[in-house]
Amino acid sequence: MCRRSPAAAAMALSGVRVLELAGLAPVPLCGMILADFGAQVVRVDRLSQSAAASEDVQARGKRSLALDLKRPQGAAALRRLCGGADVLIEPFRHGVMEKLGLGPEVLLQENPRLIYARLTGFGQTGKYAKSAGHDINYLALSGVLSKLGRKNENPYAPVNLLADFAGGGVMCAMGIVVALFERARSGKGQVIDASMVEGVAYLSSFLWKSQNLGLWSQPRGENLLDSGAPFYEIYKTSDGKFMAVGAIEPKFYNQLIKGLGLNLDELPTQMSFSDWPEMKKKFASIFAQKTQAEWCSIFDSTDACVTPVLSFDDVASHQHNKERSSFIKNDQGEISPRPAPVLSRTPAVPSRKRDPFIGEHTEEILLEYGFTKQEIAKLYSDKAIEFKNPKANL
Repeated sequence: MCRRSPAAAAMALSGVRVLELAGLAPVPLCGMILADFGAQVVRVDRLSQSAAASEDVQARGKRSLALDLKRPQGAAALRRLCGGADVLIEPFRHGVMEKLGLGPEVLLQENPRLIYARLTGFGQTGKYAKSAGHDINYLALSGVLSKLGRKNENPYAPVNLLADFAGGGVMCAMGIVVALFERARSGKGQVIDASMVEGVAYLSSFLWKSQNLGLWSQPRGENLLDSGAPFYEIYKTSDGKFMAVGAIEPKFYNQLIKGLGLNLDELPTQMSFSDWPEMKKKFASIFAQKTQAEWCSIFDSTDACVTPVLSFDDVASHQHNKERSSFIKNDQGEISPRPAPVLSRTPAVPSRKRDPFIGEHTEEILLEYGFTKQEIAKLYSDKAIEFKNPKANL
């Protein structure tokens, strides 16, 4: 059985069996979220000859089964595994799984309770369904990219967080949990078509629904929340670090002005758009006169909505994050964010073990899913599976 801590039995997704077909960024995050909250996640890897090293750095709590889906015996093995699984997550472009004989029509007929999650950039239908793409392309097609960037600059893609991980991995995980909830009533599985374009567009619902409020009436980079306002901006400190300012409401803005040592009566009104560029320069010159630590000592006890921009090196040791244990350390000493949100009764208990080697748990998983030792030996002789001895890697 899957080796987990005793606390695993109390986790929200305990007992849920997930098969995650190895892929890039979004699918591994989706699988890791489910594993963190108690699901038994098996990452189905390609054989190591065709995947020299796993590209999954989000394998916390997962086990690895190395299976060659291009061989009929490998595809048949996955089909059988899906008969005993609750969830399948697959990352391939439209039509790939069907060519392997592993499409939802086949698998759901054999296991009507299966949640078949398809996580792709452009979705299962439409002009681009079979096209390649990356986060920046999905972000562009969603309309969101057009809103990101500073004044008189090209649109700016903020690394690959929005489409890949938020619109893709997180949205797909939400879809899976929703489908599992519905299955508890109907007893039936279903297919999830998780498109990163649509996922990140859905995330931007506020942008769409607030258009009539005037929040986005100016060109890109000149609005209240997109770096146009001096009181919603990032400023450099004297030691080369940064402070983030988000003093939107007048009562918070007043505290910002006080902390900066300015007199409100001697300044233009907060919402005087024409004065924003000059106010930015004024704020920047003041922030540049003190270190980040000095500004923290001024603003930490206020409601000015001013916080330090923490580096990855500093974030885990910040007092607030330390008090909440917001970051965790695994057995290798690597620091990463704790699973969120925090559940009061059945919280996530993330694994602290190292990530699995490709094929490390192949035999263990196949036995668990009902394969006999003889069947496993035959799959091995057919070169459809692979075992990995972790001791050889130490």
